[in-house]
Amino acid sequence: MKSPLDLLTELARRYAFGDLGALAPKVVPEAVLIPALCEFGQRLLTLDAEDFAAEVDAKTVPSALRRRARDCHMPQTPREQPRGALASLRPAYGLLLEVIQVRWERRELSSVMAALHIAGEYLPLLAFEPVLGHAGDPARWPEGLRAEGSRFGVIGDRECDHTKSERSAAERTLRVAHEPPEGWRAYFDRQHSQLAGAMATCVAKCRRPCTAMDWIAAEARESLALRCKVALAFADTPLVRLRHAAPVGHGFGVPSPEEVLEAWARSRAHLDKNGIGHHATRDDGFPLPGLPSLFSAVAGATIEPSTLLADVAARLVKLIEGPVARGVAS
Repeated sequence: MKSPLDLLTELARRYAFGDLGALAPKVVPEAVLIPALCEFGQRLLTLDAEDFAAEVDAKTVPSALRRRARDCHMPQTPREQPRGALASLRPAYGLLLEVIQVRWERRELSSVMAALHIAGEYLPLLAFEPVLGHAGDPARWPEGLRAEGSRFGVIGDRECDHTKSERSAAERTLRVAHEPPEGWRAYFDRQHSQLAGAMATCVAKCRRPCTAMDWIAAEARESLALRCKVALAFADTPLVRLRHAAPVGHGFGVPSPEEVLEAWARSRAHLDKNGIGHHATRDDGFPLPGLPSLFSAVAGATIEPSTLLADVAARLVKLIEGPVARGVAS
């Protein structure tokens, strides 16, 4: 028969941070670090990017884990340092892949679909990162977006291929770095994902190009356009659209693993139209085979599932099995 500590260890290894944080004090009251570390792990598992950098006791969460979480954090003010996911989206996409993997293993398909939706929304900015030198930081937009003849963010311009919401997001992103923190947060809550799509439209499918993207070096434009084209295509695949397929609205229809895999198979065929999209057909050992390879191809850099959740779980196991805990068990 398993002991209470063995059951806590199993919860940690299953990434059940919420349950472990609630139950551990009843079994190991002296191990005060466990609930706080569980709260940290739960933020990562639920992709609560606003709070990844929330203050925690240095004794609770090792500095290396806190630093890696901050790399995925979305700054909450225009001047917050470090810039986290606005400096680079690659760590955040590594965490997204790990979350998808963990949720898949736990058969939490609704959470898998939510993570895929997030990945699809921001994928164009991952494609833009090599030419921007950052991941779409409104405080660091190139002046070229405002060049003479640019229609980027010009409200009411009928020549622009942006949708009304994309045009509004483009207009807002050029000034939001000078707004108070409340305005900055509101922009990221409602408009930054629209801005990602607007950027991709400019380079990948605009029918009447303006001067907004002339700042991009000529030798980089073809690659960027192709990677953005694939990013836009991913957001429109059967896999991502599966989240919206419930006839009575979000949350009332959760697909089965078989339905997800079938939608991904159709999505891979949909994406396999060029050298970038072809990476989705690779068998890279991921639960949705080819997804890390696709993200890497769009990013122009290797992106693999992170080990943040696994390392938090390992730290929890160490605390549970430590001398204090074993003393309680005896």
